[in-house]
This record gives sequence, C-alpha cells and structure tokens, in this order.
Amino acid sequence: MSTPDIRVEKGHAEPEEVAAITAILLARAAAAPSSSTPAHRARPKAGWRRLEREGGFRAPHSWH
Repeated sequence: MSTPDIRVEKGHAEPEEVAAITAILLARAAAAPSSSTPAHRARPKAGWRRLEREGGFRAPHSWH
C-alpha cells in the first residue's frame, strides 16, 4: 500500500471527508491562474530611448 498524499494531523477524518477536501483543493488548484501569464498587461518596452532621460556623459569610444 502506498503512503497517502494527504494526512490528518489532529483528530480523525473519515475517508469521505478526506475525499471532499481533496476535491476542493484540486478544484482550487485548477481555477488558479498559471504563473506563466503576467499578472498585469503592461505595454512592451520601447526599443528607443528618450534623449532627455539619458545621462549627460557618454564615453568617447561608445557608439549610439
């Protein structure tokens, strides 16, 4: 016999009660949004920079 995935720490639970709580936990896990989708839908970062937000100094060997 395999070890159970859910264990009652205190008190006694009937098999029907364990089955009910398992069904609730599985339903909640299925309803939760996946972590791969972003929490907010922000615009993508622009590929260009605003000149007024750049630092004043550029190294002489840098190319922009």
